[in-house]
Amino acid sequence: MKLQMRTYRLSSADVALGRRLFALLVEVFDEPGPTSALNPPEPAQLSDAYLQKLLANDGFWAFAGFVGEELVGGLTAHTLPMTRAESAEVFIYDLAVHADYQRQGVGRALVRSLLDAAAEQGIREVFVPADNEDTHALDFYRAVGGQASAVTFFAFSR
Repeated sequence: MKLQMRTYRLSSADVALGRRLFALLVEVFDEPGPTSALNPPEPAQLSDAYLQKLLANDGFWAFAGFVGEELVGGLTAHTLPMTRAESAEVFIYDLAVHADYQRQGVGRALVRSLLDAAAEQGIREVFVPADNEDTHALDFYRAVGGQASAVTFFAFSR
């Protein structure tokens, strides 16, 4: 039986939903630990003003996936303006699906929603990093049509 779900792009009016979505991302990724640049505060600690500003930013994408009224997954991404042409690309930052709903099309629907919304804005390139050790993520992104490219990310933290 195919899962009946829907996706929704959050806006500045969705502060409470944004808080729930970001908490789900933290839960799925199991990111405990002290607050730092690499481990930001829990979503409950983010102010309403911050969340509203974030969700009002047209360059920030947040999609929620629902089964009925239950929030079961989410995706966040950022628009990156290019300098080689008058264009932009979208960088998928987080994609998470509650464990009870994984491998049922939720992640695929979230990615498809982002790809469609980006295309509506004339954005043709969307990319996402995945750790080489995360074979589940690698398999998923290949299954939804992603093409792997060899790249190394460097992180700078102060």
